[in-house]
Amino acid sequence: MATNHYYGRDVVSIRDFTKDELEFLFSFTDRISTLSRIERSELGKGITLGSIYYEPSTRTRMSFEAAITSIGGSSIGIADPKSSSIEKGESLSDTIRIMDLYSDVLVLRHPLDGSGRFASELSRHPVINAGSGSEEHPTQAMLDLYTIYKEKGRIDGLRIGIIGDLKYGRTIYSLVYGLSNYDVDIRLISPPTLSIRKESIYGVENKLKIQEYSNLPEDILSTLDVIYVTRIQKERFPDIQEYEKVKGTYTIDQSTLDKSKTDVSIMHPLPRLDEISHSIDNTTNATYFRQAANGKEIRAALLALITNEDPA
Repeated sequence: MATNHYYGRDVVSIRDFTKDELEFLFSFTDRISTLSRIERSELGKGITLGSIYYEPSTRTRMSFEAAITSIGGSSIGIADPKSSSIEKGESLSDTIRIMDLYSDVLVLRHPLDGSGRFASELSRHPVINAGSGSEEHPTQAMLDLYTIYKEKGRIDGLRIGIIGDLKYGRTIYSLVYGLSNYDVDIRLISPPTLSIRKESIYGVENKLKIQEYSNLPEDILSTLDVIYVTRIQKERFPDIQEYEKVKGTYTIDQSTLDKSKTDVSIMHPLPRLDEISHSIDNTTNATYFRQAANGKEIRAALLALITNEDPA
């Protein structure tokens, strides 16, 4: 096995990882997915995952819990701030310090930008950023890239459309940062008020072929290999009236598929509202549930690599 550059490492931003390191993670994920339950359970034996969620989570929290259990470890944590001393006014720094005493690796989701980096500077143990404000969600990008690789057999040379809330969607920024390691064409489709924040992609936009649109023209749709859809995030709008103006702008349905490549992959980090019709859930193009399943596998591999110098 090649050198494990993940051992003891924080996962705060996808920008901290090279293409070789990402593909090492993908290869290791494939590898442990073939292990027997007993073999796999040795990878995280005795390891405790500490989780702190200041924002609601279904897939991220549950996939991390399922991941650590699948490699023989255990999890503790805060799924709802109201059930912890956070409700009593305990500071983020004290909560991190306490959880650090009880855990071997920490997972944090917090509404403030910079919270992941802040936690990593306080904790003695590795910290995984599970979403920091409208900033980043690096493990979502890892599983998204892994899903594209699994579905398409490659990432280089693909044309990828990213649709929806590109201003506030932290999954988008991590995905774009991750894709900057590859030779891809990106089409960004959003309402003008929700276009991607230029200051947040400074430094990577020159590595990518990016074009922006406010609608989804048929001549573009027919060229896409992947359509990555995000919901318009009501909770991040400072003005609810602005949300009302743009909600429901895009819907991916059968008519979209009829205009697309027959093998186009439809992805979504979930949860979805009305941006993907349930009518395409049973099509081969609907990749989002396989994408969610990959979340458990990529996070299991990541946890094994972070907590074992040589997990071979």
